[in-house]
Formats: sequence, structure tokens, C-alpha cells
Amino acid sequence: MLTAFAWSPDTVLLVMQKAFWFVVVLGVLVAFHEFGHFLMARWVGVRVLKFSLGFGPKIAGRQIGETEYLVSAVPLGGYVKLFGEDESDAISPEEQRRSFSHQNLWSKVLIVAGGPGFNFLLAYLIFSAWLATGAPLFVPSFKDLTPDIEAMKPGSPAATAGMQPGDRVLRVNEKDISTRVELFDAVAKSNGKPLTLDVRRGAQIKTLVVTPAGTTVQEDGKDVVQYSLGIEETAPVITAVMNGSPAMAAGFKEGDRVVAIEGQPIHAWSQMTGIVKESPNRPLKVEVNRNGQVVSLTVTPALEKISANGKAVEIGKIGVSGPGRSLIRASNPLTAVWHGLEATWGWTELTAVGIYKMIAGEISSKNIGGPLTIASISGEAGAQGMASVVFLIAILSINLGVLNLLPIPILDGGHLLFFAIEAVMRKPLADRQREVAQQVGLLLLVCIMVFAFWNDIERLLHG
Repeated sequence: MLTAFAWSPDTVLLVMQKAFWFVVVLGVLVAFHEFGHFLMARWVGVRVLKFSLGFGPKIAGRQIGETEYLVSAVPLGGYVKLFGEDESDAISPEEQRRSFSHQNLWSKVLIVAGGPGFNFLLAYLIFSAWLATGAPLFVPSFKDLTPDIEAMKPGSPAATAGMQPGDRVLRVNEKDISTRVELFDAVAKSNGKPLTLDVRRGAQIKTLVVTPAGTTVQEDGKDVVQYSLGIEETAPVITAVMNGSPAMAAGFKEGDRVVAIEGQPIHAWSQMTGIVKESPNRPLKVEVNRNGQVVSLTVTPALEKISANGKAVEIGKIGVSGPGRSLIRASNPLTAVWHGLEATWGWTELTAVGIYKMIAGEISSKNIGGPLTIASISGEAGAQGMASVVFLIAILSINLGVLNLLPIPILDGGHLLFFAIEAVMRKPLADRQREVAQQVGLLLLVCIMVFAFWNDIERLLHG
């Protein structure tokens, strides 16, 4: 307990910054979520008694009209208190039209779904505005994040150890991993020492020992050793050819795997794009593997001017995209409206698939994070600039929306489940059934929160 008093001024400042950005990020998420409930309730005519940011004792509040607006002491959520939420309350016939419990089924659904719905709306607005500026937006599929081996350099440590494309790394030095970032992070911190990798190959689990290779690079005028297994993130496989592009004119087709450019063997997507970028307006002889046969093509990358570090740079492009590559761009603000929907759906699908795989045991439950994790990533985003904070808010807003739609009693999804049962049975669940379900839901939610907080503590202790 006394170690906090021994913190350096820099550490204290860092903690304060993370706490500040945590409150900012969570405040925006909660405010938008509760505003969704509030707005839908007002729209259908239900009286809103309280609108609170935070739980627990009131810090500040003000009565405006029939609603009291509050800021409460515990900044881990919020709530909207509606008139007549408890069906057992004695309400006069005149007041029933303003009571939540006396609304028709679809009005109740609209009010409850308004919270998570507004979380998705917030993400959509951020994504659309982001794309309208012309900036690209990364929308990964689950495959982009999993530690699957898609390609590797011949003679690399990974190839020498017997790794193969298609392997999925499950553990590094007996520590479970479920993302590509965790794998690369373990390699980067290895200091060149051998790593024991457990990989899944088909139905088999194989254990391989790989020694990362070090490469000396310059960073800020200093020699820095970077470690690698020779694993490339993406194979050089064409998954889409743009209409009117140099690639289409040259005869590229979806499914082509680039094997050589100007006689140089190609093993990775980044290797291929590097050569293309350096060759604007210069014909390139490209060999591709198409259905088991080698096909020779000649393509001339189109010249495109981009800005890099404040300077105009000329690069070559042929108009193709690769596997798992989901960089979305909008050509103008009008198309950003549509692509914003595409980005919101992509991140929502990724979140839902991740939760499913976690429940199914396909990825580690250690990925569940609590308030300390949110505070940490909020602080990191704040240090990178406001754009990173806004992007983080969009991602967390989608996470909040998806989690709230889970059919767990006490969450919005649990209430929607009750309404679905009511729609089928043509009558609401009995009070006792609803009470037991909510108690079970509360217990489950508390267990998840404790588990998430425990993961936070482990991250702090073990880095």
C-alpha cells in the first residue's frame, strides 16, 4: 500500500493522465448509451425521472423539467430511471400513459434497445466522419488478428524449425496466446533466446523450438536489434482486382498468388507491394500461380502522389488487394456515409465473433479486460493524440453495444429476451421467474467483472 507514495513525479503524472482519459472515454460511452434510452423513452411518451452519469452517491445534480440530471460518484456506468419501471407501483389511470410498465411491447423494446443502438450510432458517426476526411480506416476480420502462419521466408528461423503456412500458434513458452500481436510481442522481447511454440496443425498439436533472428536497425540515431521469426503477416494472394486498374489490364485474377517479380522470388504481400511502390510507370514482369500453373504477366504500376512526413512522394500502384486486408477508404464525403456503415458492421462482426470464440474456448479468456485495462489503453490513446482517442471511443462503443445485447438478465439483451418470450407466449413472465432470472444474471455479471478485474491485476503484476 505504501509503494504508491514512493512513485516518481513522472509516474504520478502518467497515472493522472490515464485516469483523466479513462473518465473522458467512459463518460462519452455512458452518456451516449444512456441518452439512447432517454431519447427513446421521451419519444414514446414515458416520463424520465433521472438521468445519471455514474452510480452511487450524487455529486451534483439539477432538476430540469420533470427529469433530474445527475453526476454520481462511481464513474463505471450510468442509468436512466423511468417512471413506472416497477409494475407493482400503484399508478393512477391518468398516469399510466407515462408509465414504462404500461407501454405496449414494441415501445418497451424501443426504449431498451435505444441504449446499445446509440452505441452503434456513435461508432457509425465517428467512422463516417473519419472516412469523410479522406483518411483510411482499418476494419479487420478475425483472421487478421489470429496468430495463423500465412507465409514465411525460406531459410528463416520459422521455416528451419519446421513451421508451415496454416499453423496456428497456441502457446509461447507455455503461455496461451490468441492474437498475432501477442506472438510478435513475445518474439520482440525474446532477446534472441529460443522460444517453445505449441502450434495446431490440422487436428494435431505440435511443439517446435524456434530461435528468433536479430537484425540491427537505426532508430533515433541508435543501433537497435529487432528480432523476427521470418513470419510474414500476409501471403501474396490477390483477392480483389479493381476495375480499370493496371492489374486488370494486365490480366490479374482473383486467387492469383504472386511467386516472382522481375525474377525475384516473392513470399509475402509486403515484399510484393514494396517492389510495386518503388516502380511507378515501369513495366514489371510478374509470375503468378493460378490453379497450379505458372502464368507470366506484365503490369505497369500507375504513378500516385501521396504525402509522407509532410513531403510529396511518388509511388506505384496496380490496384489489387490481398487476403484479410480491410482498409476502407471513401472517395468523397457522400460515399463515406455508406462506407461508415460497412466499417461499423465489420467491427461489430469482429466483436461478436471474438465473444463467441471466447465462450467456445477457441481464444483465451485472458483477453477480457476490466476498468484498469480500459484506463491503460485510454491513456495510451490520449498520448497519441485526439484522433486515437476518438477511434478508441468508436471501438469501445461497439464493444459496449454488443455486450449489452447479450441475453443476460439485468443487461439490455436480457430485457429484450424477456420481451421476445412475452411476444411468443402472449403474456409476460411471472414476477418470480423474472426475479430469479435477474438474480442469476446479476451473479453472472459480477463473476465476469471480478474475472476481468483479476485479469487487470495480472497484467499489472506481470506486464
